Amino acid sequence: MSQASQATSARKTTGNSNHAGLDTMYDDDSSPSVDVAVLGEAVLGRWAEVRRTARELVGRDETHRIEGQSLADHRKRVLGQLHYLVENKAVHRAFPKSLGGSDDNGGNIAGFEELVVADPSLQIKAGVQWGLFGSAVLHLGNEEHHRKWLPGIMNMEIPGCFAMTETGHGSDVASVATTATYDPDTDEFVINTPFRAAWKEYIGNAALDGVAAVVFAQLITKGVDHGVHAFYVPLRDEANAFLDGVGGEDDGFKGGLNGIDNGRLHFTNVRIPRTNLLNRYGDVDSDGTYTSPISTPGRRFFTMLGTLVQGRVSLDGAAVAASKVGLKIAIQYGSERRQFNASSDTTEEVILDYQRHQRRLLPRLAETYAAAFAHEELLEKFDDVFSGRHDSDEDREDLETLAAALKSLSTWHALDTLQTSREACGGAGFMTENRLTSLRADLDVYATFEGDNTVLLQLVAKRLLADYAKEFKNVDFGIMARFVADQAADLTLHRTGLRRAVQAVADSGDERRSAVALRDEETQRSLLTDRVETMIAGIAGELKPASRMSTAEAAKLVNTQQHELIETAVAHGELLQWEAFTTALHGISDPGTRQVLTWLRDLFGLSLIERNLSWYLMNGRLSNQRARTLGDYINRLLARLRPHALDLVDAFGYDQQHLRAPIASGEEAQRQQEAMEHLRAERASGHAPIDEKVLIERVKAAGKKINKKAPRKKA
Repeated sequence: MSQASQATSARKTTGNSNHAGLDTMYDDDSSPSVDVAVLGEAVLGRWAEVRRTARELVGRDETHRIEGQSLADHRKRVLGQLHYLVENKAVHRAFPKSLGGSDDNGGNIAGFEELVVADPSLQIKAGVQWGLFGSAVLHLGNEEHHRKWLPGIMNMEIPGCFAMTETGHGSDVASVATTATYDPDTDEFVINTPFRAAWKEYIGNAALDGVAAVVFAQLITKGVDHGVHAFYVPLRDEANAFLDGVGGEDDGFKGGLNGIDNGRLHFTNVRIPRTNLLNRYGDVDSDGTYTSPISTPGRRFFTMLGTLVQGRVSLDGAAVAASKVGLKIAIQYGSERRQFNASSDTTEEVILDYQRHQRRLLPRLAETYAAAFAHEELLEKFDDVFSGRHDSDEDREDLETLAAALKSLSTWHALDTLQTSREACGGAGFMTENRLTSLRADLDVYATFEGDNTVLLQLVAKRLLADYAKEFKNVDFGIMARFVADQAADLTLHRTGLRRAVQAVADSGDERRSAVALRDEETQRSLLTDRVETMIAGIAGELKPASRMSTAEAAKLVNTQQHELIETAVAHGELLQWEAFTTALHGISDPGTRQVLTWLRDLFGLSLIERNLSWYLMNGRLSNQRARTLGDYINRLLARLRPHALDLVDAFGYDQQHLRAPIASGEEAQRQQEAMEHLRAERASGHAPIDEKVLIERVKAAGKKINKKAPRKKA
C-alpha cells in the first residue's frame, strides 16, 4: 500500500437507525488491503511493457509541455518533439517490419495513448502524422505507395495532413464537396474545392508544417461520381510555399491543443498523377474505367473509413489516461488538504473524509476503472482485426461500433472528471501549474474529434436496431418486446447484439435483504441489460411503421426518436464498460485486491442505476423500497472505499514526472504538518492567545458559578 493509504485507518460507518441493517452488508472483510502492484499490472493490460516504455519516454523533460509558451513557440516545440519520437523509435510499431516497423497494431495504440500525459498537443500532432496521414497511405494505398511515401512519413521527412473534414461537412464525410475529376488526356486527377464550404477545415499540420496531404474527395470519372476516395496531394515546395493551385489559412489560437498548427486548405485545379489515388478499394484505369473489389458504394465507403478506426480507439485510451491523471492529482490532494474543524477543536478534517467529496471523486474513479478495462478489450479487438486474426466484415463492423460507443463515453467522462477534479482542488486546481485546467482545455475537442460523439452514438443505436431486427425478423412484436438476442457474457465486448436478461428479484419486505439484492452481480447485470433491451424494443416498435412510409415521412418519424436512440446507445456503452470491469475483476486472484475492486465495480454499477433511477421506477424495474436503499448503499460503499482511494489511483502507475502537479507531490501534506506543529507548539508554550469564543464561554461559565454560590435574599 502507499504510505498515505497506510496512514489512513479504515473507519466503521454509522448511519440512520432506520438503515442500520445496511451497515453490515460488507462486514465479511472489514479491512482488506490492495496489492498495488497486482492491480497495476491488471490495469496495464496485455501491452504492459509497451506502456512502461512509453511512460519512461513521456516522463522525460524533452517531451513535456512548457506552460505559458506563445503560440509560435508551442508549435515549434511540438514539431521538434515529433523528431524526438522518431529518434527514440516510439511511433513506428504499426508500420510493416519491412520498413522498420513491428506490425504491432495494438502495441502502437497502447504506446501512443501515453503521449497525452506529456502534452495532448504532442499526442494529437503525432496522431495526425502517423495515425491518420501515414495510416491512410498504409491502409488505403498499394505496395508502390508504401515504398514511395511511407519511409519519409515515418522519419518526418514528409510531414503531412489528413484532409477529410470540410467547413460545410464535418462528421458527414460521405457528403464532402471536394472533387477529384479524372482527365484521361493527361492521365491526371484534377482536385477542386468548388465553393467556400468545401474548404478542408481544422486540418492538423496545414497551417505551417504539412508538405503533403491525404485528401478525401468525390471521385468522378466518365461523368460518374463513385463516392469519396483518398488521394495523395503534394502541398508545399522545398521553400515551404504552397504549390500552384493550393491555398490555405492558419486557424490561429484555439481553445486548446495550441501546439498543433491547424489550418484550412483549398484547391483550384490542382493536378496530380492518376497513380496518386490510394487505390486499395477503388481504382481508375488510364482510359477512365473505374473498378473496385467492393461492388456496393455504401459498403465500399464504410470499408475505407473503417481502416481508419484507430483514431477513435486511440482517443478512447487517451481520454482514459487523462482521467487517471486528473483523479490521481485530485485524490492525492484531497487526502492531504485539511479544512474546517468538524470533529475537533484543534485539528481540521482531511477533505476526502467528507462524504460529499467522496461522492464527487470516487464514483468517477469507479467509472475510470470501468472505462480502462473496456478500452483494453477494445484494443485487443482492434489488434485482432488489424493483425488479420479475426478480420471478417462482421468483425470490422463490431470494432467500428464498439469504438464509436466507448470513445463517446470516455471523452465525455474525461471532460467531466477533469472539471470535477479541478473544482475538488479549489483554487489550487485553477492554477495552471497543477495542469487540470490545461488538460481540460486540450481534451475539450476530443468530444468532436474523429466524429462528434452525438453522431457516433446514433451510429451505435442504428447498429443495435439492425441486430435487433435481424434476430426477430419473423417474430411478433409482443415477443420482441420481451427478449433480444441471446449472447454469452464474455462476448459482450466482441459482439454488439444485446443479451437476454430478466430482472426477477422480488422485494422481501426486509430492507437489508432488499439492499443486498443490489449487491449481487447478476442483479446488476440484469438491471443494466434489461434497460438497454427494453429501450431498443420500444424504439423498434415506434419505428416499425417507417417501412411503409415515404422517405420524408420516415425521416420525420426517425427524428422523433433521436433522443431515445442516443440514450439507448449510451446505456449500451455503459453496459459494455460494466461487463469489462466484471471480467477484469474475475481475473484478480489476490483476495484483498479483489474485495476492494468488487466494491469499486459495485459503485460503478449502482451509480449507473442511481443516475437513471427515474427510468427504473417508471418502468417498474425497481420498487420504491429498493430505490430508497440505493443512496444509503452507495454512501456505505464510499466509506468502504475511502481508505483505499490512494492505492486505487497509485495503481494507475503515474509518478511525479508524469503528473507534474505540485499539489500532488506531497507538498500540501508538508504544509499541513507544519501548521499543526506550529499550533501544537504554541499551545504547549502557554503563550497562545485565547480565542474570543473560548473567552466568552469562560466568562459565561464563571458567571453561572458565581450566581449559584451567591446567597438568595429573603423576600
